[in-house]
Amino acid sequence: MNVRRSAAVLAAVSVLAAASPALAASPSPSPSTVLPSGLYGDADPKFDGVWRQSLALLAQRTVSVTPAAKAVDWLAGQQCADGAFAAFRADPGRACDAKVPVDTNSTAAAVQALTATGGHDSAVGKAVTWLKSVQNKDGGWGYTPGGASDANSTGVVVGALAAAGERPAAVVKDGRSPYDALLALALPCSGDDAGAFAYQPDKKGALTANADATAAAVLGVLGAGLAAKAAGAGDASSGAPGTSCAATGKPTPEQAAADGAAYLTRAVTEDGHLTSALAGAPEQPDYGNTADAVVALAAQGGPDPAAKPLAWLEKNAAAWAKQSGPAAYAQLIFAAHATGTDPRDFGGTDLVRALGATGPAPQAAGQATSGDGSDASDRKDDGGSGTSVWWIIGTGLVAGVGIGFLLSGRRKQQHL
Repeated sequence: MNVRRSAAVLAAVSVLAAASPALAASPSPSPSTVLPSGLYGDADPKFDGVWRQSLALLAQRTVSVTPAAKAVDWLAGQQCADGAFAAFRADPGRACDAKVPVDTNSTAAAVQALTATGGHDSAVGKAVTWLKSVQNKDGGWGYTPGGASDANSTGVVVGALAAAGERPAAVVKDGRSPYDALLALALPCSGDDAGAFAYQPDKKGALTANADATAAAVLGVLGAGLAAKAAGAGDASSGAPGTSCAATGKPTPEQAAADGAAYLTRAVTEDGHLTSALAGAPEQPDYGNTADAVVALAAQGGPDPAAKPLAWLEKNAAAWAKQSGPAAYAQLIFAAHATGTDPRDFGGTDLVRALGATGPAPQAAGQATSGDGSDASDRKDDGGSGTSVWWIIGTGLVAGVGIGFLLSGRRKQQHL
């Protein structure tokens, strides 16, 4: 799964493009950079602060951990007056203007996190209103307002709408819903790529299979979020992945989800994981995108279809997560949650503790929330948040491997 987003991020291309494909990691903050005490991770937050914070908070709530108040307050404080979020605002006291690069992905992730943590209904409502205001005429969303719709951005926005209590199918622009946008990115039912989704059409309108875009689209057409649950026997969308596409006519969202899951199943059959690579470099295991696939497979068909890639992650992903930081730990927690696996013993790693060690200590059971962050301790130093693997998003290249939904769709490598 490999493709995703943004104009502001393109400024980093000249820096990250020279990095090693395997080790393209975000730089540590300069000595003059003071990290906010409520922020998760110790890498420079310029390109991923809101995203990684949102995933960290959402993952904690998924396992019934109450995040530190100052961590939630930091996220809420990143919001612009119109409801949008940028990747990071170093000075949230300054009003947002046209130069602040707000984006749909940061906003949608923040909606899911703030909904899960509770107590920020006004912020969530404003964010949802902003997301609706920048919906494209095809029913979808691009990374930046007005950008061409892509599967990953549309999928994460659908998750935000559903988390906030909206009916995604009823959120329409010019008569088209997010499902219309996603189904337009489904590949024809022929060849090895049958059932897959593309990130975006290319300049000639052709669709190229992309595994991370497929995982994002599967969750999107199911109306599920980043922390999706496994499909149950009573779910309309549940069941084994489809074995053949709807060869004629437009597939239903349920059929498209099954077909997408079938494609993902084929993609991980040989090695148990997905791969990605920069141009000219050998392919490598892609941990984050494999975690995304686990969530999508479980959300569509229950835990069984996700068993092989899940087992691979349990055996191999601990070192990647330690190096990559809070978003990586969160993705593995989502994979565990979706499959009913214990995140406190994930291949011998306590993901919950490791995530908590990358930021302010969560609240103790029964601890009151002051709203100003005074209840939480400072960042721990025993968990190794490491340096977060970064990405170049939108029209460019992938810098590094494995941040999954945030990076593969935000990168335009159209292959497994």
